[in-house]
Amino acid sequence: MAPLRARNPQAVLFACGFNSVRSPMAESLLQQMFPQALYVRSAGVKKGELDPFAVAVMAEFGQDISRHKPMTFEELDDWEGLNFDLIITLSPEAHHRALELTRTMAADVEYWPTHDPTGTEGSREQKLGAYREVCDTLLLRIRKRFSKVGAASG
Repeated sequence: MAPLRARNPQAVLFACGFNSVRSPMAESLLQQMFPQALYVRSAGVKKGELDPFAVAVMAEFGQDISRHKPMTFEELDDWEGLNFDLIITLSPEAHHRALELTRTMAADVEYWPTHDPTGTEGSREQKLGAYREVCDTLLLRIRKRFSKVGAASG
């Protein structure tokens, strides 16, 4: 059985390669679901630029991530510390980095392999479709993983 801390986290960090698509999407989705119940942030292994397709797709969900500033693990640590009890990694490199970090901090790490839509070829609509798919996948996983959080904290 998972420790209580893992099942009902108070602070969640989403992590991916550049903190420009997947992790800011996940951060926004979870934050909107539980605006008071959870502290949610995101970070990347390297610093990227916020992806305009991610901004467009999240706007379709009624969420504005246009002011998101991509941040690395190190920048987040310098800025506010890495006081998270759950780190959800969305890419292999982020997973390896999170496992390194958790040698010195008490946080659970879950790996949710998530497709990187940035390499999608084709029309604008085809590219947006790939980003929507990532967003839908994250939303389903978040709903499933955090379904009990609202009840526990409400």
